[in-house]
Order: sequence, then structure tokens, then C-alpha cells
Amino acid sequence: MATPDVDLAISTLGCPDWDLDRICRTCADWGYDGVDFRGYLDEPRDVTDHALFRDRPSGVCDRLAEAGLAISCLSSSLRICDESALDANLAMAEQFAALARALDVEFVRVFGAGDIDRHDRAELVTFGAETMAKLLEVPGASEVTWILETHDNWIDSRDCLELIEAVDEPNFQLLWDAGHTTRVGDEAPAETLDRVGEHIEYVHLKDARLEPDHSDAMDDGWRYVTPGEGELPLDVAVAGLAEIGYDGWLMFEHEKRWHPELAAPAAAFPVFIEWFNSLE
Repeated sequence: MATPDVDLAISTLGCPDWDLDRICRTCADWGYDGVDFRGYLDEPRDVTDHALFRDRPSGVCDRLAEAGLAISCLSSSLRICDESALDANLAMAEQFAALARALDVEFVRVFGAGDIDRHDRAELVTFGAETMAKLLEVPGASEVTWILETHDNWIDSRDCLELIEAVDEPNFQLLWDAGHTTRVGDEAPAETLDRVGEHIEYVHLKDARLEPDHSDAMDDGWRYVTPGEGELPLDVAVAGLAEIGYDGWLMFEHEKRWHPELAAPAAAFPVFIEWFNSLE
């Protein structure tokens, strides 16, 4: 089967106890090209709050470069469709835009979120478009590509497309979490790619099995497993990306920080590389 010409990344969610030196010592040797920073060590979510990134960003860049790694994305907690969070969103956007410029990072991940019980979809779209218009006026924000993850209230690709079209800015695009759209949204990869493929700038992959009686099952009955051990059509998603000529980042989202029962990073990270290479 055809595979896309992509760069492979890990998320710091997968190695919450690893410092930068350990990440650099191991990940490039396994075949990874980059690191997606969603928190770091004792800061679980926001790297802009960690002293290493706040005070010594050039040192972070130098250490990664020495290892042959790049920063694929800075994953924020911005919730652009939450009208009550506008001030917090703009303050956070200013921090992430500044750090992205200092680290020469192209992508910052955002969530859609919003209170779907109090507002209809059209209102949430309006909130999101208004937030992004203000956010893009933040110094440096227009130099970053802000990517909306298919997550929370924004898993259905039709909803995501409506929001992207409402914002109508080239640096507001889509992060496709292929696990969410298939597992939660019951949307086939071909359907997602046909509808929003041209807007996909970044991809998350993780696998899962439907085992509601398993002790590690989540509320919906699924549990995360390493790629190739689950039931999600990840190989179909990868083949679909190749068909549309996708050549961006493919990030293995091993959520060890949120799910401590998952395999240790030293076991899981190489497995993803082996699985991806087996698709060729």
C-alpha cells in the first residue's frame, strides 16, 4: 500500500517523565523527525509556563537540532468557540505566538470547544470566527498556522468545515485526529478526506479497541492500544493521505500522561515506527 511522504513526530504526552535530553537521545534514533510539545515534565499542558521554554527557547532549539529533531507543533488549550474564555484565549495566544516565533514553529493546536448545550452550532461558529479574528491581531499571530483539532464538539468534519469557512483565513486550518473521527464520530477516513482533505495541515494517529468489560476501558467502552493492535482503520487513513498528496506531519499521540496504564514510551514509540514502516 502507498504511504505518504510525511515527517513523523511523538507527543510529550507519551513521555511525561522524560526531559529534553532523553527525548533527544532516543527519538531520532528510532526514526522520528519531530516533537509535539503538549506540556513538559511537571507542567502538564502549557509549555509557555515552563521555565525552560519561557527563559531559554534558543537552548531548546539548539538541543533538538543537534539531535536532528524539529518541533512539529505547540499544542495549546485555547478554546476558540467558548465566548466566556475570550480574554484567556487572547492572553494564551499572545504567549504561544511569541514562543512559536522564538522556536521557529509553524503550528499551534487549538480546540473548538464551546457550550453546545447553551448555544446552537451556528452560534458556536460565530463565537469561533470572532475569536479568531481578534486572535490574529495579536502580535505575531498572523505568522503562525492555528490548527483546529477534530476534538470535543468539533469531530464531525462537516462542523469543522463550517468553522474553517467562517474564519476564512489561510492560517486557520485543520488538525485531523483520525482516531476521533472514526471512533467517536463514526466517520470513515474517506469521508473525512473527501470533505476536508484540502484543509488538513497536521495529523494525529492512535489506535483503540472496543472492549467495554476491560479494566482499562474508557467511558465509551474503548481502550487505547499501540498501533496495529486495535480496531481503528489507521492504515486506511494513511493510504488516504497518500492519495491526496499529504506531506505534512504525522504525530503518534500516545496519551501516557492521561492514561498511565498505557505502555511505557520506550516500548510504544518504536512500535509506531515499526507499524508505519510495515505499511509500505
